[in-house]
Amino acid sequence: MKKIIATLVITTLCFISCKKEVKTEVTTTNKTDSIKTEEEIVEEPIDSAAQMKAWTVYATPGAAHKLMAEEVGSWNCDMTFWSQPNGKAEKATSIANIQMVLGGRYQETNYQGNIMGQPFEGKSTLAYNNASKEYTTTFIDNMGTGMVVAMGKYDENTKAIELKGEMVDPVYGKKTPYREVYTIIDPNTRKIEMYDVKNGSEYKSMEIVMTKK
Repeated sequence: MKKIIATLVITTLCFISCKKEVKTEVTTTNKTDSIKTEEEIVEEPIDSAAQMKAWTVYATPGAAHKLMAEEVGSWNCDMTFWSQPNGKAEKATSIANIQMVLGGRYQETNYQGNIMGQPFEGKSTLAYNNASKEYTTTFIDNMGTGMVVAMGKYDENTKAIELKGEMVDPVYGKKTPYREVYTIIDPNTRKIEMYDVKNGSEYKSMEIVMTKK
């Protein structure tokens, strides 16, 4: 509560300061110039009660977080990789342990397994932002030093979240588009499809079928 009140005070002071600056600019500008009005530049003030309500809604887990919480538990992961379009498929397995953290606001998944004969560890987080109405996912593992971040929305018709972001190609050191489709097959089955870009064309680089234990 103290942090919220402090935030409201800072916001109010910033608003007053910005309003004074805008007024000065409008006064000293030639009337014949094409400028935005103060109403267009400054957002309409919102009373403290409305601001408090907005922050409360933003911080309260909802239906999307309940859906994420249904996945808590241990999952077997059958993984298939393709290093290039129409290339040979490589297989691997891992275990995913899913939990909700920070009061049920975020989903955290820890992966352990073997890929190409090497021990594999990975960690992902999934968040649903009540304000922007979209999901954000992050992923890190012991096979690199970068973080993959992607954002997207849930489609009720397909029961899937399509997430888009960027990743760095370590061979060329350049960012490339990345896309992930997370599909709810049934209460005990999930499918993750990952798409990378090579030579300007998108191709499916990985598929994970998750089965709840």
